[in-house]
Amino acid sequence: MTSGAARGPQLLRLVHAGPGLTRAEAAHALGAGTGTTTEVVTRLVAEQLLQEGAPTSGGRRGRPTRPLTAHPQGPLVLAAVVSHESWRLQAVQLGGTAVAAAGGHHDGTDPARVLAAVRAAALRTARRFPGRVRGCGLAVPGLVTDGHRLHAPLLGWSGVDLRRAWPRELLDGGGPGTGPGAGRGIDDELLVAGNDARLAAVGESARGAAVGARAALHLHLDAGLGGALTAGGVLVDGARGSAGEFGHLPFGDPGVACGCGASGCWGTALDGAALARALGEPVPRDPVASSHRVLDRAAAGEAGAGAAVRGVAAALGRGAAGLVNALDADLVTLGGLGVRVADVAGDVLQESYRAGLMAFRRADPPPVRAAALGEDGPLTGAAELVWSRLWARC
Repeated sequence: MTSGAARGPQLLRLVHAGPGLTRAEAAHALGAGTGTTTEVVTRLVAEQLLQEGAPTSGGRRGRPTRPLTAHPQGPLVLAAVVSHESWRLQAVQLGGTAVAAAGGHHDGTDPARVLAAVRAAALRTARRFPGRVRGCGLAVPGLVTDGHRLHAPLLGWSGVDLRRAWPRELLDGGGPGTGPGAGRGIDDELLVAGNDARLAAVGESARGAAVGARAALHLHLDAGLGGALTAGGVLVDGARGSAGEFGHLPFGDPGVACGCGASGCWGTALDGAALARALGEPVPRDPVASSHRVLDRAAAGEAGAGAAVRGVAAALGRGAAGLVNALDADLVTLGGLGVRVADVAGDVLQESYRAGLMAFRRADPPPVRAAALGEDGPLTGAAELVWSRLWARC
């Protein structure tokens, strides 16, 4: 995507955030006159980046307006997510709408096979939309170092090169065809890989429950606890791009060892093993499935399961308060199993959260609410992170 004027990328950002924006609304948001805005729109339509819809009055008097949306031959981003048992891929156009999707399951034993499945789906999708794919984003359940190297202890994967999720044909030449961008390879800057909880935070800030928050804290409970802080919708990355490993804060029992090599990690007070210990049951082989079963039992009224879930809810609320105190977040979103914990024992979670806040915050505590995007959060975040890098190239 190329553009000679700064207002081009600005307008694309605006339409991406709010598809259906009119020329008049765009001019107001850009602080530009109608003539300048018309010139920018005309150029972006000619470059197959935007499309103007059919005129509509929108229920208002005056001249009909034409909504600005993604061009039907415009750029796409491939976004994929790998979980502990499945994978999904989407092609996402400007405005955040998926125009194609694929997915499958895996047994977690061979990362090469999982990445090969994603790669095959990506190649099929790129061939379906020749010349249109501009970047690729991948969300994964583990720590990503050097921008592409995955370490996922619960899967037994270490040092997995995530660049293998994308077909060489796409990286070398952008795929076949004559559309915008045809013949260009996708460079490393537009190959994004990150922890699924961190990318879910990006998704919530862009299109979910945290839109408009100044500083949003996202906590995602699954086999472990992860998340991120976003400031004005921008991910707070850290020196090595791995900020957000909140589950390894020392908020847990110092006598309980964590798979990371430390003891007393917060995640060990929240996971399936924590619920099993509270119930006097063996450590589960599948902590996520086990957590769901205990939550089901608690929701059905089983006393022991209810007590175990309340213990997790108290630990989750107390730790969330500590992070709000430290990071000055104005919103907390819960993803994954955190949503179910809040559903079953929300009163305990909220009581523990409020008790853990500094006194000056309690009169108007930052709200704790469920993430809006659910399992689509990491996919959405992966796509949004790629789009955010594309704007600089417009």
